[in-house]
Amino acid sequence: MRTRTTTATTGLVTALAALLVLTGCTGSGSGRPAASSSVATVPAQSGGGSGFEGPRPQDQNLLAWTGDPNDAGHVTAQSSAGVGGRVTLVRIVLREQITWSNVWLGLAGIDPNAQLANCYLGVYDATGTLVATTPDISPQLMTDAIAKPFALGKPFTAAPGTYFIALLLNGTWATNGLTLKSTGAGISVNAGLAPPNLRYSTLLTGQTSLPPRVNLVEQSVSTINTGWASQWYAVS
Repeated sequence: MRTRTTTATTGLVTALAALLVLTGCTGSGSGRPAASSSVATVPAQSGGGSGFEGPRPQDQNLLAWTGDPNDAGHVTAQSSAGVGGRVTLVRIVLREQITWSNVWLGLAGIDPNAQLANCYLGVYDATGTLVATTPDISPQLMTDAIAKPFALGKPFTAAPGTYFIALLLNGTWATNGLTLKSTGAGISVNAGLAPPNLRYSTLLTGQTSLPPRVNLVEQSVSTINTGWASQWYAVS
């Protein structure tokens, strides 16, 4: 008799436990605790993540850049006949609103015998409107082959979105003398893109100042594909 009673009790307990799991018994309105589950809950991940995400502009006291300057190990050289008077555009995307005061350029080499004039850096917005420009930077292109800031004539508030850093060079220089830092991307820099959203392009010829407006649909890669591509820029 004792053996039978023990066996029946054990079976009843097992059945009740199984019933609680199957019915998902909760404490809603009953005061009883919810049954435990064997399925682990995956914790929600924070928006910023907690792992290493690589270098950021803020790590170097910058606000944005076209890429990590540590990867800008190549140099871009072009003849004055090839790029003189052309507006070179490099696309940069801002993820947050900033006050844009400077354009940083990686000057890799200088030509002490260059004759430079009417050289400018500027910023166009996604509509092709010039929103800021530097004074003539010709003297600064003759000294200190380093990464350095070029101050805009007037800082401006840049909302998140797409912008184009513009470079205009004029004068004469040795092709392998005046050089800029860039990546080794070459003609692959515009992979998957078309005007008016090219990452690297040129516009117009014969310019002695940055025009107040450009037609981004006219972006060209003909000069870019000859080696004048992927210049490194940053923003502060």
